Amino acid sequence: MFTIDAHLDLSMNALEWNRDLRLPVSAINDREKGLNDKPDRARAVVSLPELRKGQVGLVVATQIARYVAPGNNLPGWHSPEQAWAQTQGQVAWYKAMEEAGEMVQIHDLESLNNHIRLWESNVPDEVKPIGYILSLEGADSIVTVDHLQRAYDYGLRAVGPAHYGPGRYAQGTDATGLMGPKGHELLREMERLNIILDATHLCDDSFWEALGHFNGHIWASHNNCRALVNHNRQYSDAQIKELVNRGAVIGLALDAWMMVPNWIRGTSTPESTHCNLEVMVDHLDHICQIAGNTLHIGIGSDLDGAFGREQCPYDIETIADLQKIPALLEKRGYTQQDVQNLMHGNWLRFLRNAWGG
Repeated sequence: MFTIDAHLDLSMNALEWNRDLRLPVSAINDREKGLNDKPDRARAVVSLPELRKGQVGLVVATQIARYVAPGNNLPGWHSPEQAWAQTQGQVAWYKAMEEAGEMVQIHDLESLNNHIRLWESNVPDEVKPIGYILSLEGADSIVTVDHLQRAYDYGLRAVGPAHYGPGRYAQGTDATGLMGPKGHELLREMERLNIILDATHLCDDSFWEALGHFNGHIWASHNNCRALVNHNRQYSDAQIKELVNRGAVIGLALDAWMMVPNWIRGTSTPESTHCNLEVMVDHLDHICQIAGNTLHIGIGSDLDGAFGREQCPYDIETIADLQKIPALLEKRGYTQQDVQNLMHGNWLRFLRNAWGG
């Protein structure tokens, strides 16, 4: 089934992890054997051939570069200008993949509909380009709000104002506090440009403030449920209800610590915590029970988002295994229409509405 994944850090993997994503996953992992500079070396699950194999024909692909002020121990750049430069390198990689025929940017209704027609055609999947919608995870690299127009001009269509920790425009996971005037200015410019607000990673204070000041289109590219795993990274039932009220779609993430409670990094394993794709369906079902329907769920896997097979469901060998999900939903009593909603339909409806369809 044609599938949309609303969160993949492809350029980060290409540039910071030095992975040639045109290769099979097995070749990427073979080349990383013996490396230990990253916790997920030789455990990758994402590459462009595996996306095609799994009919994941459209993704929301990120730029990401955090600014860290003195005293902030998170990894990142020491000035917004350095962070901006990093994101420009990431854009250059996406453009290189376009020139190689591997990917195609989706940025408006026409390009979206043309791409869907291609993936519905009889052209063999292995030669189809992967469509990507460009998203910015954490807005620290937007040097000034005027830079947002530049980013829109090269294709940026969604922005998450914060990532982990304190940010320049909003506060993120494990932080607290409001967005403040600069954040409000960012939201106004996003609204003017019709850039989607990605509410993922906003701390509770900034989440409610952002929704109170933004009148544009909102989604949550990769989030799970606080009721099942109690952490500020997750959404409370009240937040889920508000997102549903705003017409959002929430992408289910496949990072094990977000899926199962009491995960201990470096100690827990997917097998020891019984973390498989059935657990994703538990989170999905919780959102559907709150919404009263299946119109607000999607996939936002975050696979290879600085973790690999050591920290994703044990029944995921590669991202192509997202195709195991429909059978799991049907086993739970979901209809074929429900399955289509999750795998692609809700994201398509959202995008067509946001882009004027």
